[in-house]
Amino acid sequence: MTPPNYDDDLLHLAHDLGSRLLPAFENTATRLPHPRVNLLLGVPVDTHNSTCTAGAGSLLVEMGMLSHLLGDPVYEGAARRAIKALWSYRDASTGLLGNVIDITTGQWTNKLSGVGAGLDSFYEYLLKSYILFGDDGDLKMFNAAYRKIKRFMRKGRSHCNMGVGDHPLYVNVNMHSGRPATTWIDSLSAAFAGTMVLHGDIEEAICAHALYYSIWKRYGVLPERYNWRLKAPDLRFYPLRPELVETTYLLYQATKNPFYLHVGRDILLNLNKYAKTTCGYATVHDVSDKTLEDRMESFFLSETCKYLYLLFDRDNHLNTHSHKFIFTTEGHVFPVQRRFRSKRWSQQWGSKRPRVDSVVQTPTVLNHSDSSCYQVLTKRRYFLPMESRYFEQVISTVGL
Repeated sequence: MTPPNYDDDLLHLAHDLGSRLLPAFENTATRLPHPRVNLLLGVPVDTHNSTCTAGAGSLLVEMGMLSHLLGDPVYEGAARRAIKALWSYRDASTGLLGNVIDITTGQWTNKLSGVGAGLDSFYEYLLKSYILFGDDGDLKMFNAAYRKIKRFMRKGRSHCNMGVGDHPLYVNVNMHSGRPATTWIDSLSAAFAGTMVLHGDIEEAICAHALYYSIWKRYGVLPERYNWRLKAPDLRFYPLRPELVETTYLLYQATKNPFYLHVGRDILLNLNKYAKTTCGYATVHDVSDKTLEDRMESFFLSETCKYLYLLFDRDNHLNTHSHKFIFTTEGHVFPVQRRFRSKRWSQQWGSKRPRVDSVVQTPTVLNHSDSSCYQVLTKRRYFLPMESRYFEQVISTVGL
């Protein structure tokens, strides 16, 4: 797929950009990167010292790939040190991480722990980094974090399609106590169902997705924050975010249940109905009256539209060879290849080559973890992914 006469032009640009980002990782006692860096001058003198967990801990996929393509460990090393630093600051009792941390002191300035804004892609990248690079430490951290999320944040009945009780819900908690800290969930937490799919926890992903889709159905689009106790939005705007579309696409790829094609159709129709303008698509200012803002975020094109397109283009190469590719948190496509699971610099410098367990031979061995991939019964692939009574319950939960 390499165009003729291509001479690594984009790699040279990526190398230049990566080098300009490196000053953010320098001269911090905690090994956490500065949240802002001037690409010409380095870290600004008056920069803020606080960074969110996702901001500091969602760099390994891109920086690691740059290191592997260049044969230079510097970029992956900087990103790995940041992740390990964050991991070392998790609460000793609960094992949870907070939302915002001071990079000079290591003190948490926002102790909210959840699966949405400020934390979402941190978990996602632990798993994706393992799939790409094969470092067992990444998988161990992900599995440990996943267990803590299930223990402290998950509320409701034990199983998605079995038993009695409230519909499963992942709430925001205090990182030190593990007790609920808010009564709202945000639209970015819809992406966690996609991480569940990648992990193989399909039933749980089905339940998580159903909640956000029900909120979408109630308002026509997804409010930025939804108060599950009041059954009303806390923040009413919708900036064309991709998270619900992404999880819809991933669940269709995992289950082939046509229900998710219908979900995608609903999303597409509502985007055209409420957000389409003469020159593009606009942020919905208020989900209640559908007033618009003069703003279209870049992720609408790079993610929202991309996942919608791929959802319906079933013969697309990315879909028919899905085990060979992975998406970054911004929707860019990276190849999953054996060569990225060994470190070129280790071989060049005479170090012992690390043991690598392949996860790239067939789609069925991508998840080296406790998997629920095969719990979805074949007979349910062409019916609703949840029993009707559970769908009725979650629809009632959001006030439909």
